[in-house]
Amino acid sequence: MLDHLIQGATVVDGTGAPARVADVGIRDGRIAAVGPPGTVTEEAGATEDATGLVLAPGFVDPHTHYDAQLFWDPYATPSLNHGVTTVAGGNCGFTLAPLNPQRPGDADYTRRMMSKVEGMSLVALEEGAPWTWHSFAEYLDALDGRIAVNAGFMVGHCALRRYVMGADAVGGQPTEEQMDAMVALLHDALEAGAWGLSTTQSSTHSDGDGRPVASRHALPAELIALSKAVGEHEGTQIEAIVAGCLDQFGDDEIDLLVEMSAAAGRPLNWNVLTIDAAVPERVPRQLEASERARKAGGRIVALTMPILTPMNMSLGTFCALNLIPGWGEILGLPVDERIAGLRDPDVRARMLRRADSKEAGVFRRLANFGRYVIGDTYSPANEGLTGRVVRDIAAERGQEPFECLVEICADDRLRTVLWPMPTDNDPGSWALRARTWQHEDVMLGGSDAGAHLDRMCGAPYTTRFIGDCLRGRKLLGLEQAVKMLTDDPARLFGLRERGQVREGWHADLVLFDPETVDAGRAQLVHDLPGDSPRLDSRALGVKAVWVNGVEAIRDDAVSGAVPGKVLRSGRDTRTVSTR
Repeated sequence: MLDHLIQGATVVDGTGAPARVADVGIRDGRIAAVGPPGTVTEEAGATEDATGLVLAPGFVDPHTHYDAQLFWDPYATPSLNHGVTTVAGGNCGFTLAPLNPQRPGDADYTRRMMSKVEGMSLVALEEGAPWTWHSFAEYLDALDGRIAVNAGFMVGHCALRRYVMGADAVGGQPTEEQMDAMVALLHDALEAGAWGLSTTQSSTHSDGDGRPVASRHALPAELIALSKAVGEHEGTQIEAIVAGCLDQFGDDEIDLLVEMSAAAGRPLNWNVLTIDAAVPERVPRQLEASERARKAGGRIVALTMPILTPMNMSLGTFCALNLIPGWGEILGLPVDERIAGLRDPDVRARMLRRADSKEAGVFRRLANFGRYVIGDTYSPANEGLTGRVVRDIAAERGQEPFECLVEICADDRLRTVLWPMPTDNDPGSWALRARTWQHEDVMLGGSDAGAHLDRMCGAPYTTRFIGDCLRGRKLLGLEQAVKMLTDDPARLFGLRERGQVREGWHADLVLFDPETVDAGRAQLVHDLPGDSPRLDSRALGVKAVWVNGVEAIRDDAVSGAVPGKVLRSGRDTRTVSTR
């Protein structure tokens, strides 16, 4: 007897094959039958008519930070609402485990680091997760049986360093004995089911004390030794971030990424490839890493987002503006001192010069303040400004755009929400994206879901992209778009029997209306532990989502079931060749 029978759906199976109308039966967490309408005649516990609806494999998000959120939100909202049934966590070198039992303070250090570098609420981290683990195995066990999505986790280089080296992890180099201990600790995590190693050398990543995170101090020999350890375990990967990920790689960065992948004999993915027709040399330069890797016996995969993710910014909280060279020292001051500094014409002029310099790199585009839109405001002086463009307000007031923006924010005690208008929303950039997506070493993803919670909401990229393919720019057909969100990431990670609508495979499925599927506008809600805020987005047109054959979402509401699995390397993933 089937558990559930979906009749008359337009099945887009994830392989890129043409859509077809079919009946799909689910039993014991698997897809038990797929056949032409009326041919699946086995009795079912429940049956639904899906005429006119699309049934696709559950989407796979290759880059999230749900490591903590899953403890207070087993549904990984809003990703699950938008059809994501499998998430990859533990990215960018940051994980909640392992924690050295001899140093109880390491948990507090980790929470403060995650709050700073990944924009997570410190209160939510303190109150929402149990922090009962020490080993990576214990962390995975703490999630087992209590999540509604499938989740796999890399082990973070920063956690490995901190466990072995303590405070010396920031600024120090491991002794031979410490290096051996770090490799052994990595082996333990991989044996427990970690998907691989994640690391960062990005200049934007600092800990809760404002110092470069631990992995940024690692020399190439350390990274290669850890990469070799990854290659000794089945079904593993590497995820790495370097400074050039945000703009353009240096030769030494390409050499390092290539050597890491080749040493492991495993794919290495990085986040995120930004595509802008105004910077035509960026994409070829970034993909040069992939070309070199193939020649050296490795594989380097670039993640890129298929939508423009709106970002909330402000002068009052840590955001990308703090990462402009020289800006952090001003934006890190107490509020009154910060306002005084920002109102100083000489300070503003100095900040703008730094923002327009070559050292600002990709952050230069953030300094076009005339293009900012005013979001939420909090004082009578700013009444009626929400939704207006700064350059228009500045022209009315006879001010320069940055001066105007500062005065608006100062009237709100710097709480004003700012929305930067994207500079890469032109036809040329979208055409370049469509071409870049076809590259064999480019993969859609990079949502950062679970991080930067009150600043951005990347989780809905799946439904927004599908809606755009069906009714918007139509840069891709539906079948190819679904493949890019399902089977392609499943194959990169070596997921066993996931990513396709196929008999015998796990029943991770999403059913949606092609006429309405989309993502609602991101809105600020206060539903984290401690009443902390985050951005959320409604899923539009998603009728149901099944995880391992169990309904987890129906009409944008969670079912209460927790059918997800902690996916462990080797058992749930197979080794992916770099050739």
